[in-house]
Amino acid sequence: MFKNLFIRGARFLFHRQSSVLSAAVILMITYAGSMVLGILRERVLVAHFYSCCSSSLDAYIAAFRLPDMIFQLVVLGALSAAFIPVFSEQLVKDEKLAYRISSAVVTILVVFYLFLAGIIFIFTEKFSLLITGGFTREQIHLMSGLTRIMLFAQGFFLISDFLSAIIQSHRRFIIPAVAPLLYNLGIIAGVVFLAPIMGIWSAAVGVVIGAFLHLLVQVPLVFRLGFSYRFSLDYRLAGVKEIFRLMLPRSLGLAIYQVEATVAVFLATSLPAGSLTIFYLSQKLMDLPVRLFGTSIGQAALPLLSEQKAKTDETAFRETLISSLGEILYLALPATAAILILRIPLVRIAFGAKTFPWQATILTGRVVALISLAIFSQSMTQLLVRGFYARHNTKTPFFIALVSVTVNILMGTGFIYILSWGVTGLALATSVSSFIQASLLLVFLEKQIGGLLTKETMIDWLKMTLAAILGGITFWATMKFLDLFILDTSKTFNLLFLTAVTTLSGLVVYFFTGRILKIKEGNRYLEVLSKIRKINRFFSPPPEIIGNGQNLAS
Repeated sequence: MFKNLFIRGARFLFHRQSSVLSAAVILMITYAGSMVLGILRERVLVAHFYSCCSSSLDAYIAAFRLPDMIFQLVVLGALSAAFIPVFSEQLVKDEKLAYRISSAVVTILVVFYLFLAGIIFIFTEKFSLLITGGFTREQIHLMSGLTRIMLFAQGFFLISDFLSAIIQSHRRFIIPAVAPLLYNLGIIAGVVFLAPIMGIWSAAVGVVIGAFLHLLVQVPLVFRLGFSYRFSLDYRLAGVKEIFRLMLPRSLGLAIYQVEATVAVFLATSLPAGSLTIFYLSQKLMDLPVRLFGTSIGQAALPLLSEQKAKTDETAFRETLISSLGEILYLALPATAAILILRIPLVRIAFGAKTFPWQATILTGRVVALISLAIFSQSMTQLLVRGFYARHNTKTPFFIALVSVTVNILMGTGFIYILSWGVTGLALATSVSSFIQASLLLVFLEKQIGGLLTKETMIDWLKMTLAAILGGITFWATMKFLDLFILDTSKTFNLLFLTAVTTLSGLVVYFFTGRILKIKEGNRYLEVLSKIRKINRFFSPPPEIIGNGQNLAS
């Protein structure tokens, strides 16, 4: 019995997703689990460190900046823009050559990462002084030590994210989506068990543990898919050259984002202690729906878009983009309304431990309100940039990112130093620049392939916007009624009940308004969910036997 259960469970985890939406829904489900753990992780950090030592918590958050910077530049530029499109196309033509290319790229980037990490490790304090605006000497010293530890975690992530890319290119999405759950569990375990002994250092140790688990869980599947690593620095392979050619503009684009993030750290650390933590926590709340809807659908769509481009099927490529954009907006628009209206209850539930003061809760709520306006545009961006990458065009997103980041930095600096809006100024600048970026990406992609901004598409999006506005009004009215006349929201259970009932009522209004307006995306999600309910389909034996070098069954 247990053997049977294990085998069926493995088949479910290794199952190949046949459509963008089914893959995206699987990613959303696992991201939702990661989201819950992510909120728990931040709550644990706030509970342990905000009241007693918010300056140390600021240092911990700032310590991510340097390791994350080199990771983004070295790895994400290759993965999102170059590796998956090239690897997916090569898999169709020659699987052995595809794995030779992947081995060479991984090896070259690991060597490059070790070189950069070594420089950061040696000169950490100097770099830390350069990117912070108002840290004390003690905070700089603490930040430097935490940064050195986190460099090891990013090394694990480098390899792990390449394994994720290989698995996703085979249209398997469950295992890579489970990996972040283990990462969050590692940080939570580190803080809970080691904080009494190590203080804020426990969080950094937890990051390393979580990153290692993120890598470990993906190893069995990637080898089962036929991957065979061979040490190689063969940069002369055509596929390797193509990846690095595509990677350069994307890495430059990511460099711009890193400048943006570093400037945000500099500005936030020049404000009162705890400001960086509040901005970070607000970003995390905003990132949840972006990851849940935008990133999941964008990731699920990229391998298919790359295949369609390889087959020069422009009609299918365009249809995939249009349907995926609609599916993103169908979820992102009501999420924007929900977080905007429910900002204070959500902040209290997510971070409102006894050690998180009411004044900090109110300020965080204001920041969340402003930054939540970026949810739908950032979600769209996750797909739109991948539309360019699938076409081997990384230059256009780079120049658009340059415009967006410039606007963000100029506005954020002006809001803080001229208008004295504090950390709320950073949030508003983020939302405005995000909308500009999504709009420009959409316009330039329309120029390349045409047929995106049709009258039918615009009417569909307007219908969703109207439904989201009606849902938002319902959110607000339900929350006010329960808060004023029914519930004492100073109690945690009542607060949870208010949030749940308010969310449900607003979503019901949104869904049925969508039915009345005949928004087709709602029917698509219902179809996929009805299939997922038939869980036996996912646990049933695959039509192919897995062997060395063979793909898992569809």
